[in-house]
Amino acid sequence: MSASGENIRLQKVITGVAILLVIIKLVAWMITGSLAILTDALEGFVNILSGLIGLFSLTFSQRPKDRGHPYGHGKIEFISAAFEGFLVMVAGMVIIYEAIQSFVNPHEIAKVDMGIYLVSLTGLINYFVGRICVKTGKKNGSLPLISGGKHLISDSYTTVGIILGLVLIYFTGAFYWDGVVSIIFAGIIILTGYRVLRSSVAGIMDEADVQLLDSVVSLLEENRRENWIDLHNLRIIKYGSKLHCDCHVTLPWYLNLNEAHDEIDDLSKLIRGNFRESVELFVHADGCQEFSCRICTKQDCKVRKHEFERKIHWT
Repeated sequence: MSASGENIRLQKVITGVAILLVIIKLVAWMITGSLAILTDALEGFVNILSGLIGLFSLTFSQRPKDRGHPYGHGKIEFISAAFEGFLVMVAGMVIIYEAIQSFVNPHEIAKVDMGIYLVSLTGLINYFVGRICVKTGKKNGSLPLISGGKHLISDSYTTVGIILGLVLIYFTGAFYWDGVVSIIFAGIIILTGYRVLRSSVAGIMDEADVQLLDSVVSLLEENRRENWIDLHNLRIIKYGSKLHCDCHVTLPWYLNLNEAHDEIDDLSKLIRGNFRESVELFVHADGCQEFSCRICTKQDCKVRKHEFERKIHWT
């Protein structure tokens, strides 16, 4: 199965799981009357909406390039993830508001043990599905899957806090723990939403992905060929699961067009062969100048004008 097909299939699973978990949480809330469980269920509705948005963005981003979108439609994934991050932050704020209201109008909680069992089940499901999403998203370069997976994992951490609160209520009978736990983990939810939103805005603004640049440059440095005298002006833009790269490579000036093309082709194959994402690469070839001799490692050059002095390591 292709990376895009795998992403879409997993996004459908996420949406189905989100619906199932909301049903379980609503049942737990109706049984116990716990505010923490209710707010967790409300966040579950955000998960459903996020899943549907993510599914739409993954499907839309796979549309082929057209006259109006020469770089494809991958940017929609950043917009989707940004909207999801915003929704997560809103959910956290709603939880804090409801928790404060619970201090003003306290209420009792019933059948706490049953609530603990049901909420624990949803937390385990969320965590394992989230881990699968993040792993698959990183493998396929899908921001919606990564952001959705992190959201599910953070939701499972919230569930742990809710369980601890319910355990405290069960053993102490102090119902105010319901609101305290809700506020603490609402803060975690808001922080997670902010990070997803921040990452999405960075993608929309074409902010440099330093980690991605490092991995590409390290790959080229480790597999550097003798004719690749210098590499400069390397830039990478990410559109969903697609990478658009351009750079300048300095080659011996006396290579003919076919020989220079072969060198560039080998460089392109090296990058494409080590990144699962679809890579579009544009390489400009520069002929070496007299000053290039001092950094050129080529051993059999018959036109060298200066002795080799030092190798420039690409970073």
